[in-house]
Amino acid sequence: MGVRSILAVLLLAVPWLGAAGHAQLAPDPDAPPVSNAPAQPDTDKSVATFKTSTSLVDLFFTVRNKSGELVPHLTQSDCAVTENKVPQRLKNFTALTDQPLTLGILLDTSGSQYRLLPMEQDAGSQFINRVMRPKDEAFLVSFDVNVDLLQDYTNNPHLLARAFQKAQINDAGGNGSGIPGLGGGPVPTVGDPKGTLLYDAIYLAATEKLNQQTGRKAMIILTDGEDEGSKTKISEAIAAAQKNDVIVYFILLADKEVYWDQDMWYTGYGYAKKIADETGGRVIDVGNNGPKLQAAFEQIEDELRTQYLASYVSTDNKLDGTFRRIAVNCGEGTKVQVRHGYFAIAQQDDGQ
Repeated sequence: MGVRSILAVLLLAVPWLGAAGHAQLAPDPDAPPVSNAPAQPDTDKSVATFKTSTSLVDLFFTVRNKSGELVPHLTQSDCAVTENKVPQRLKNFTALTDQPLTLGILLDTSGSQYRLLPMEQDAGSQFINRVMRPKDEAFLVSFDVNVDLLQDYTNNPHLLARAFQKAQINDAGGNGSGIPGLGGGPVPTVGDPKGTLLYDAIYLAATEKLNQQTGRKAMIILTDGEDEGSKTKISEAIAAAQKNDVIVYFILLADKEVYWDQDMWYTGYGYAKKIADETGGRVIDVGNNGPKLQAAFEQIEDELRTQYLASYVSTDNKLDGTFRRIAVNCGEGTKVQVRHGYFAIAQQDDGQ
């Protein structure tokens, strides 16, 4: 994939799906120091999704009414869950407000974002300072022609804000006035094309970073939604998020003039919506509007603090790797935002 390997000792290499070789999130050589934040206490680990000996399923979801407002204070009797259209008996139902949160923030630093990056940096830093609480942790990744870890897990919002400010546009040698791989720099166009490795970034963040955590996990991606040159397919990116119980939010920032200048169609929304819908997240399209960007972060913050957790033991106890479709109903007139399903895979014990 051409990802930088500097200081790769921070991360484990993982094999690409169906491809030879290995790929890693590359730490930025100028990144802030890695946090030594203490691990979450054992009491927070009660929401682990899959164990080797059981088919326990955890669902994190939000509920809205007809007016689009978040619905708090629901109880177990208000909601019903089906798996492959078969009703499931809930074992646990909890309204989550202060449960620890793990965030992966992915920042598009390709050439198409060069006029939007300062706005993203300021809004992202403010969001981190507002949303982070002592038991929360987050990391920051940038993606362009490479995928780079700018800040490893930390509960220190100042380190994350500093990493945001250090992010730079990388168009592989271009002058920042075009889209890499499409006139923005000397990027290979045959053999191993690169440009904006969005799907690679999602896959790596899910499988190398968020796979280490239990409980509430979300990925927030600031991008125009366009992928150019990833080895990972969109279906593989979705599966990686689903297998690691990650909710994916997209904040779409698109400088449409860049696309008009390149005589291109903008298609990012549709791909972003597919990923968000399948993982229980949402797409918020802000264009290049600063106030809308601030409002988008506030909406995501409200959702993350107004979530429910429903747990059940599946009536189908075969952990055979198949994909199971999930539906949650919390009454007439409500809309539930939840992942569309999960893979019935046994989680390996530690040390295996």
